Amino acid sequence: MNDSSDVDGSTLSVPPNADPRIIHGRALKSSSHQDRFLCNQLISLYSRTNLLPYARRVFAQIPFPNVVSWTSLISAHAGSLLSLRLFVSMLRHSALPNQRTVASLLRTCTTLLCVPFGLCLHSLSLKLGFASEPFSGSALISFYTKCRLAGSALKVFGEIPEKDEVCYSAVVVGLAQSSRPIDALAVFADMQSCDIGSTVHSVSGALRAASALAALEQCAIIHAHAVVTGLDSNVVVASALIDGYGKAGLISDARCVFDKNVAVMNDIGWNAMMSSYAQQGDVESAVELFHEMETWGLLPDEYSFLAILTACCNAGLVVETENWLNRMRLEYALEPRLEHYTCLVSAMGNAGKLEEAKRLAMTMPFEPDAAVWRSLLISCGHHSDANMARSVAEQLLELDPNDDSAYVIVANILSSSGQWNEVAEVRKMMKDRRVKKEGGMSWIEVRGEVHVFMSGDRKHERTEEVYSKLMELMEKIENLGYVPVWKVISHELGEKEKKEALWYHSEKLAVAFGLLNGVSPPHKALRIVKNLRICKDCHEVFKYISRAEEREIIVRDVNRYHQFLNGICSCRDIW
Repeated sequence: MNDSSDVDGSTLSVPPNADPRIIHGRALKSSSHQDRFLCNQLISLYSRTNLLPYARRVFAQIPFPNVVSWTSLISAHAGSLLSLRLFVSMLRHSALPNQRTVASLLRTCTTLLCVPFGLCLHSLSLKLGFASEPFSGSALISFYTKCRLAGSALKVFGEIPEKDEVCYSAVVVGLAQSSRPIDALAVFADMQSCDIGSTVHSVSGALRAASALAALEQCAIIHAHAVVTGLDSNVVVASALIDGYGKAGLISDARCVFDKNVAVMNDIGWNAMMSSYAQQGDVESAVELFHEMETWGLLPDEYSFLAILTACCNAGLVVETENWLNRMRLEYALEPRLEHYTCLVSAMGNAGKLEEAKRLAMTMPFEPDAAVWRSLLISCGHHSDANMARSVAEQLLELDPNDDSAYVIVANILSSSGQWNEVAEVRKMMKDRRVKKEGGMSWIEVRGEVHVFMSGDRKHERTEEVYSKLMELMEKIENLGYVPVWKVISHELGEKEKKEALWYHSEKLAVAFGLLNGVSPPHKALRIVKNLRICKDCHEVFKYISRAEEREIIVRDVNRYHQFLNGICSCRDIW
């Protein structure tokens, strides 16, 4: 076996779609079958055609496999436990890995959720001195983010002295996928300031982060950057743009991107556009696009139907939701999943058919998860059915005893019907179980900057102006006939405390900030995002403010979009 063949050996001439066994046979007839370089190539060829037993047979014939040989075989079995065993065997044969070996193994650790083995690989990379190299560093970043260890990923990123576009892409995508959109956008901005070239992955990752925040201006900025760099016509970026504009509530812009790229658009892009309509409850546009998708020769999948069902649910159309669920199974031979049935449960609940919704949840072919019971519990709250709410909350708390929403919704329903003793019992149960209510948080984007508000927040630099503006707005809408929804506030509080408890919700503070002089251009829609469901009082307040200020207010809460205009909300008071 000639060691120099790893560098100087002949490259196999491989015709497209050729059977590697034929090429292997030709190599056996010549002396070149003893060439380690060619054996390594054969291993790679067999792995690409999923003929793994042949790959292992070739490897076994190499008297002295080197790091390339081992890496080829390990990569061939990526995603399986065998690749990890092969690596252990490699170390026992005194062969040390290179960056490609570690990168392949880290991908396997991610697939198998084998965090301890990944940590050992990181340790070995540090000892071998290539953990701070861009190639292996990027693999480590992807491993940590996909294992929900974003802090470790950022630490690895910070230890890479010469970061390239692959490193930045890995951390931007990883943070976006780890629900850390603000950090992802900060890293993307740093990437631009360091004059590092953008990639399809970094741009689509940044767009995903912007869509998670419903940050329209950030989405538009990244769109402009994509146009300048020529990445806007890439189908991955285009799909991310559609999703970004759709989640920011700007459906017209999402549709413009879609129409421009429709010739190359895959099912992901079509589904993203349908989902944009679905969030608004625009059934007609979603269904029209569904049929247009079929005209283009694309087959609707589970996500296409989920978009249609979500649109019907948000529009309050129970019969249509059920019909589409049946069509999915009978006409398209697609088995509905749990999330499809959740749409029907939610639609029935919103329509007041609480018993039917509960019966469906109990009899559908899946065990109802927390999302199903939470959806039904919210419907109980909307229709003030305290008895059903208790029953549903018990089901929810069996699955997740620490779900604060169950306690809060039940307490609100009981308080609205004046059952204060029962409310006290629920709150005591929360305290005994050490369950803390998630704090309300809202944010508004102004001139590319995101401003975050908490309930009763006084940390903003313009706090005094915000509270003064809110007082002014509340007085103005009271003159128009606004009546506070006191039912959700404890009867034990005094008049002043009740008013403060209602007035200083995070979304009200965000709207007041947006209406300050010089903050947002006049007549431009205010876009608010909230981490929880918007409360009844804030919903009522925003209807009045949209009328009083002649201003469109768009709120995306944890459930859906609300477009307030001229005193009316697009949700028709169903949310």
